[in-house]
Amino acid sequence: MPNAAHQAPSETRAVSLRNVQFAYGRNAPVLDIPELHVAHGEHVFLHGPSGSGKTTLLGLLAGVLRATQGEVRILDTELGALSSSARDRFRAAHLGYVFQMFNLIPYLPVRDNITLPVRLSGARRARLNGKDANAEATRLATGLELEGLLDSPVTKLSVGQQQRVAVARALIGAPELIVCDEPTSALDADRRDRFLELLFASCDASATTLVFVSHDLGLAPRFSRTISLPTINRMTAAQEPRIAADGRA
Repeated sequence: MPNAAHQAPSETRAVSLRNVQFAYGRNAPVLDIPELHVAHGEHVFLHGPSGSGKTTLLGLLAGVLRATQGEVRILDTELGALSSSARDRFRAAHLGYVFQMFNLIPYLPVRDNITLPVRLSGARRARLNGKDANAEATRLATGLELEGLLDSPVTKLSVGQQQRVAVARALIGAPELIVCDEPTSALDADRRDRFLELLFASCDASATTLVFVSHDLGLAPRFSRTISLPTINRMTAAQEPRIAADGRA
């Protein structure tokens, strides 16, 4: 059976990693990935234990981090060839990112947090196809049960509500790639299911590629492909014998 990381043909890839390593400072690499490919429009579920490099990998895909070596190609753009400011512009135009800690703007109300990407990026604004940004924010907020909170300060919201605001912000303006870092961790089962329905429907409507990280393996059957990070990260594989010998996780 072919490796799950290798299944997208080159002409259809939204994400393509080759011989990628990443290390924090002068420490040993935390990621060493020979290959990872994700097709345009694919919904990929990525999982692995704490410390296996999931959040680091998402940072590389979004251009928040820069690979120590190797090629990170997103939407046919080699991120390593871009300056930090160019990567920021690329991310604003083409990616939606649901951060684990949300990264909401504390002094803006819910509505302005959601519409921020289309106010900062002409490309995201153009993909509204003439629709009003506030109306689109209302539509997304309604789907995520936030419609009564659009004018509220985000600092007054519960953790679960803040998480849903972060998701609406990622979805607005139909980015070509969405990366999500544990986006359902603060949601109860009913809200989690409604959130996933909205997420998949939004991605399908615009052929958006989705890379979704979670510890909740119960979500995996909803996705078109599941990837275990330890199976593609040689650094994790190299550590397994030592961990077993130490008896420590």
